Amino acid sequence: MKKEDESRQKNASRTAGNSGVRFLQKRWRNLWNGNPPGFVLLTIGIITGVLMSVPLIYVIVRSIGAGVDSWARLLGDRIPGLMWNTLSLTAAVTAAAIVIGVSLAWFVIRTDIPGRRVWQWLLAIPLVIPPYVGAVTYIIVFGPSGWMRDLWNDGFLQVLGNYPINIYSFFGVFFVMTMFTYPYVFLIASASLRKMNRNYEEVARSQGMTTSQIFMKVNLPLLRPAIGAGAILISLYVLSDFGAIAMMRYVTFTAAIYYQRAGFDIPSASVLSLVLIVLTVIILWIESYTRRKNKFYQTSNTFRPPEILRLGKWKPLAVFYVAAVFSLAVILPIFVLVYWTIIGAGAGVIDSDFLEYAWNSVKVSGLAALICMVLATPLVYLKSRHPSSITSVIDKLSYTGYALPGVIVALGMVFIFNNHLPFLYNTFYMIAIAFVVRFLPQAMQAGEASLSLVSPRMDEAARSLGYPAWKVMLKVTLPSILPGVLAGGALVFVSSIKELPATLMLRPPGFDTLAVRVYYEASEAIYHQAAPGALLIVLVSIIPLHYLLKRY
Repeated sequence: MKKEDESRQKNASRTAGNSGVRFLQKRWRNLWNGNPPGFVLLTIGIITGVLMSVPLIYVIVRSIGAGVDSWARLLGDRIPGLMWNTLSLTAAVTAAAIVIGVSLAWFVIRTDIPGRRVWQWLLAIPLVIPPYVGAVTYIIVFGPSGWMRDLWNDGFLQVLGNYPINIYSFFGVFFVMTMFTYPYVFLIASASLRKMNRNYEEVARSQGMTTSQIFMKVNLPLLRPAIGAGAILISLYVLSDFGAIAMMRYVTFTAAIYYQRAGFDIPSASVLSLVLIVLTVIILWIESYTRRKNKFYQTSNTFRPPEILRLGKWKPLAVFYVAAVFSLAVILPIFVLVYWTIIGAGAGVIDSDFLEYAWNSVKVSGLAALICMVLATPLVYLKSRHPSSITSVIDKLSYTGYALPGVIVALGMVFIFNNHLPFLYNTFYMIAIAFVVRFLPQAMQAGEASLSLVSPRMDEAARSLGYPAWKVMLKVTLPSILPGVLAGGALVFVSSIKELPATLMLRPPGFDTLAVRVYYEASEAIYHQAAPGALLIVLVSIIPLHYLLKRY
C-alpha cells in the first residue's frame, strides 16, 4: 500500500511537471504567434542587440556617477552656452535646409524648368560631400587668407572697406551645414511631390484658389511627412556633427565632448554626453508627437500624376536660383579640391604615406561593412519572419548607435575596451566595432527592403522539410536578398570612410586614415596635402548615390 502511494505521488509530480512545461511552451509559442525562431538565430539577435546598446548604457551610468561637483560646475558655466550654440545652429540649419530643399524639389518636379531630370541628380550630389570636406573648401575660398580676401584687397572692392566675411562664425558654420544637408529634404520632398494626386489640386482650383494658395493649403499639408522626415535627419546630423564645426572653430556639444576627452576629463565628457543624448531624445519625441497630431492621406484608386506648371516669365529667375545653389554646394567645392589636388600631386603628396592612409581607411571600413552584413541578415530575418515583442526590442536596441553622435559612441567604446577588453584597446579593430555600432542600421534597412520582396512561403516550404530557422535563412533567404545585403554593406563602407570623430578618438598611435589626415592637414592650412584625400573621399562616397536616388 505504501509503495502504491509513493508511485501515485511520483506520477502526480511528473504530470504536474509536464503540465508546467507544456504551459511554458504554449506561452512561448503564443509570444511568437505560433512561429518561434531557433535557438541559434535568437541568440545571435539578442547578443547583437545588447552589444549595440552597451556604449549608450555605459555613458549614461558613467555620467550619473560623475559626481555632484562635475554636474554643478558644468550646469553653472558650461552647459547653458553649449545648449544655446547647439540648439540655435540646429534650428537655423534645419529651417534654412527645409526652405531650400522644398523649393528646389518644387521647381525640379512640378515646373517646366529646363533640364528637370538632370537637376534631380545634380542637386543630390552635396549629400555625398562630408561637411568637414566642404568646410575646408569654403575656408580656402572665404577664409582670412582665402581667395576672396585676396580678390577683395587687390581689386576695386577694397574701396568698400575691410573684408566683410568672417567664415569662423555662426553664420559661416550655418552656411556650410545648410549647403550639405538640404539634400535630405530635397530627396524626400521630391518623392512626395511625384506621388501627389492631381485631383486635389483641380478641386482647389475649381474653388477659385491661386497656385500659391493651392501650395499652402493642399500641397504643403501633404508634404508634412516628407518635411518632418527630412527635418529630423538634418537636426540629428547637426547635433552629431563634429568635423565641420571643429574646422570652423565653433563649439557645440560634440566638439566640447571631444575636447574634454582629449584633456582626459572623462566625468565632464560623460555629463555633456548625457545632456546631448537627452536633446536627441527630445527632438525625436517632438517629431513623433507632431506627426501623430497631423496626418493626411490620399487614395490611390483614382491617382493621376501631378500637373507640370509653366514658369513663364519667372523661368530665368528659377534657373538662376537652382544653378546658384548647385554652384555653391557642388561646383565650388569640387573645383577647389581638384585645384589643390593637382598642386599636391605636382608636389609629390600622393606617395606611399598617402596610399597607406587610403589602405587604412579601406581596411577598417571594409571590416565594419563585412561585420554589418553578417549581423544584419539574422536581425532582419528575425524581425520579418518571427515578429514579437522580443524582436521589436532587439530591433530598437540595434538602432541605438545610429541615433547617437560618433563622439558618444566612441566615448562608450573607450570605457568598455579600456576597462574590460584591454587586448583590443588601441587597435584598429576598436574603430571597426565603433563603425558597426554607428552604421549597422544602414545594412539592416537595405536588407529589410530586399526581404520584404521575398515570400514567406519559401521559408515555410523549407521548414516543412525539416530545416531549422538558421539553415533556412542561409540556404533559402540569403541568396534571394543578397543584392540588398551588399547594397547595405556599400552604404556602411562609405559612411565609415567619412566618419571622423570616432576615428579621431579611437585610432591607435600611428594609425591615420584619409578622414584624419584631411582634418589635421586642413587645420594646419596645408591644403595641397588635405585636398587629395578629401577628393578621394568624395569620389568614393558617390557609390551609394545611385542606390539612394532609386530608393527615393
